[in-house]
Amino acid sequence: MWPTTAEAAIAIQQELRSQVIIAPTQTPLRSVAGVDAGFEDDGRVARAAVVVLRLPDLTPIAYAVARQPAPLPYIPGLLSFREAPAILAALEQLATPPDLLICDGQGIAHPRRFGIASHLGVVTGISSIGCAKTLLIGEHDAVPDVRGGRVLLVDRGEPVGMVLRTRSGTKPVFVSPGHLVSIEQAADLVLACTTRYRLPETTRYAHNLASHGKLPLK
Repeated sequence: MWPTTAEAAIAIQQELRSQVIIAPTQTPLRSVAGVDAGFEDDGRVARAAVVVLRLPDLTPIAYAVARQPAPLPYIPGLLSFREAPAILAALEQLATPPDLLICDGQGIAHPRRFGIASHLGVVTGISSIGCAKTLLIGEHDAVPDVRGGRVLLVDRGEPVGMVLRTRSGTKPVFVSPGHLVSIEQAADLVLACTTRYRLPETTRYAHNLASHGKLPLK
């Protein structure tokens, strides 16, 4: 079901990107899940973690881990084809799906406007956001050095996200809507999920579980 060549993967992105909806979510948001993946067996197997937090207090309420073969090696712009199979398998283990996904990666701030957050959002129908640590595409002005400071991320004249300062004195993060979220709302939600660290709690919990096996629940 998953492509094993870059050409086939790009064709799928081109086909599915028309299904992406960038608009404020109308669903009440009571839970948010962070998703992330680490790798085993010299990168051939993805180990994905999903950690669900209650909104607005960010208390962890559920988690799941799944392993799946990674269909492709690392190729810029095709991250979802390495990680999504395992992430979807982890999501299927949850008794109740989350209302929102925050992914360690891109949404529409992507060369084909279809990063991992958009891919997961379209496939699951869940509102999704990409929150990346580094810039993939686009240009932006200087970001005010205050918590909540933000500027538009623009690629080829099109707004594709926000560059968001989650904490003064630290590097900003690159937030883009994946599916069923607007650009401004995506930045607001990432900020709401961020406490005293640069990255949102969703990303921190999921990364610690996927890469270090640290359980999010007592």
